[in-house]
Amino acid sequence: MPDTLSRRLLACTGCHGREGRAGPDGYYPRIAGKPAGYLLNQLRNFRDGRRSYRAMSALLANLSDEYLAEIAAHFAAIELPYPPPAATPVPQSVLARGKTLITQGDARRGIPACIDCHGRVLTGVVPNIPGLLGLPRDYLNAQLGAWQRGQRRATAPDCMADIAMRLKPDDVAAISAWLSHQPLPADTRPAAALVTPPPISCGNLPAGAQRGTEP
Repeated sequence: MPDTLSRRLLACTGCHGREGRAGPDGYYPRIAGKPAGYLLNQLRNFRDGRRSYRAMSALLANLSDEYLAEIAAHFAAIELPYPPPAATPVPQSVLARGKTLITQGDARRGIPACIDCHGRVLTGVVPNIPGLLGLPRDYLNAQLGAWQRGQRRATAPDCMADIAMRLKPDDVAAISAWLSHQPLPADTRPAAALVTPPPISCGNLPAGAQRGTEP
């Protein structure tokens, strides 16, 4: 068989679904079309112990940054349609709370709006910020919980860990419910740049996109 990158990366699609569309059980997220910088950061985080999942860590343990960048670029370039959101019953009060946190935040508790970093339509921002739409509710709950428990970390200053620690259980449930109920826009690609500087310093962002500077 030809030794191509696509064939090598069949090891990834065994869990993340055909062409990286997402696994069927809600815990293996879509990687197709995510920003390349974000995918590269997560591959490094698994390899270097900032994220904890044995299978991913074992697969990546001996791979160089250069090869991880090739993998990230491969999946970032795949453009595929998203499935419609799952129809699960959720009280309107929960959805309303989730929408408020995502679009306005909670200034009194120091929680910025999700759209301030993840893009006005929540499809992510090039090069390092992922989209939040098209992800299963269980996955969103699990990842926010991982941030809170220290099982998921990022380069300091770890902005997501900081934000997650300010969220109450009801906040997490509301955010994941609202996000998982939203259809995606016609153009699902990540935005080319942040509209405004992010409201909190984040170690995974390029220096020019940090708080108080132009994106």
